[in-house]
Amino acid sequence: MAEQQPGDEKQGVKLLGILDVENTPCARDALLHGAGGSVITGLVHFLATSRVKRSFDVGMAGFMLTTLGSWFYCRYNNAKLRVQQKVIQDGIKNKVMYEGTSRDPTRQTREQ
Repeated sequence: MAEQQPGDEKQGVKLLGILDVENTPCARDALLHGAGGSVITGLVHFLATSRVKRSFDVGMAGFMLTTLGSWFYCRYNNAKLRVQQKVIQDGIKNKVMYEGTSRDPTRQTREQ
C-alpha cells in the first residue's frame, strides 16, 4: 500500500468525472435524496402496474427530479444564508465604525 505524502492532496469522489461530491456543497445530500426518491417512485409504480421496464423508467425520472429539486432547494437556502450573513457583517462593521460619532444611528434616536 502506498502511503500518502504530506504534499499530496486528498482526491474526492467524482461523479462522471465532473462533480466532486465531497467538496461541492449540497451534492452528497442531493444524490442521497435522489436515490431514495428513485427507489420509492419505482417501487410504488411497480406495485401499482406490475410493469418492470416502465417502473425502472419512472424510478429514473424520480431520481432526476428528486436530485435536481433537492440540489436547487439546498443551493437556494445556502445563497440566502450567505446574503443574510453579509448583511449582518456589514451592519456590525458600520456599528463599530460609526459608534460614538455624529453619524451613529443609535445616538440620533436617543437624542430625540
